[in-house]
Order: sequence, then structure tokens, then C-alpha cells
Amino acid sequence: MQTKLVAPSLLAADFGNLQRDIELVNKSEADWFHIDIMDGVFVPNISYGMPVLKAMAKHANKPLDVHLMIVDPDRYIKTFASLGADNLSVHLEACTHLHRTLQAIKAEGMKAGVALNPHTSVSLLQDTIQDIDLVCLMSVNPGFGGQSFIENTYAKISALKDLIIQKNASTLIEIDGGVSSKNAKKLVETGADVLVAGSFVFGSDNPTETISKLKEEIA
Repeated sequence: MQTKLVAPSLLAADFGNLQRDIELVNKSEADWFHIDIMDGVFVPNISYGMPVLKAMAKHANKPLDVHLMIVDPDRYIKTFASLGADNLSVHLEACTHLHRTLQAIKAEGMKAGVALNPHTSVSLLQDTIQDIDLVCLMSVNPGFGGQSFIENTYAKISALKDLIIQKNASTLIEIDGGVSSKNAKKLVETGADVLVAGSFVFGSDNPTETISKLKEEIA
């Protein structure tokens, strides 16, 4: 059985103590760092850009799962590869030629991910699913941390899992938004492989212990 992964989202970390929080994740049972790049155009918020990611990569010793919430992501594929991204996810809604984008990401040695907004049907991936390493299902509307989980996500996980099996793909299913101990177990039972947790981890009294408990719940 495939190990289920936890990826703390650094969007919820203390930006004034970023190195401290990265070291915390390094020493925890977390599997990946989830890093949201927002441009203020595709989503209404701006997070951080290349210089900050470069600084993060210098201290992180676990894979960098980079999620681009930006327009025209093709322009920056080589840049994010050079900054140390291990996984690079682009939004289907931002890609005119998704297949070409996926091939470009893989050509740079990264795992290719596709993110879907809550309103976007997983059926739109049926022609590309075998080329996708990771599908990031947004379980909140992208752009801000701390939002409530959208319950329809469970149905989307089931539909995506069916598509992956039907196409004999090896794609991982990642859930991003509103993940907590209240829904973690049900998410992996429905078919999720990777849980992104931001506010739930960094807003807790003991983030290291919170990560450990999440891992325990989905084991």
C-alpha cells in the first residue's frame, strides 16, 4: 500500500521566522514542503517569488512541491527548475496547451503536476492523465489560506481515482485547502495520496506534534 504524504504549506508559516519554520518541518515527520506562488492576477493575492523560494530551498532538506497560481506559467518553468523545485504544478485554467506544458516541466527533470480549481471537472484531464504525476485538487478557492473545506471535494477525489484506474495511470492525488484532523482520514480513504496542511499545522500550539498526529491518522 502506498504511503500517504503530508506537505505543510509554507504560506501559513511565520514569514518573519521562515528559516525557523523550515527547520521545524525538516525535523518533523512531514514528507514535502508545499510552496504556493501567487501573482495577484490569477488569484487575488501575492505570496512570494523567486528570491524567497531560493532562500527556502537553501534550508529545506525535503522535496519542494511548488504550486504555481499564476498566469502563463510556461514562462517560468526553467526558472523554478533552477531554484530547486522537485514537483511543479500548474493550473489547468491557466494553461492553453496543457500537454506541451507538462512535457516542458518533465524535460527540466521535475515531476509534473496539474491543479484544478473547485469548479473545474476532473473529466477535463482524461486525455492527459497518463502524463501527469500529481493532480492537486483545490478544496478551497485558491488565493488565501485559512478557508473552509469544500465538501464536494470527496466526489471529485472519487471521480479522479476512477479516471486514474481506468487509464492505468500512476498519478498521485493531492488535496490543498482546509485539511485538518477532522477530514484527513476520510480524504485518504476516498483516494487522496498527499495532504497539504497550512493553517492547521502552523496555527497550532505545537506544529511538530500536529504533523505527527496527521501522519498517524492517515497511516
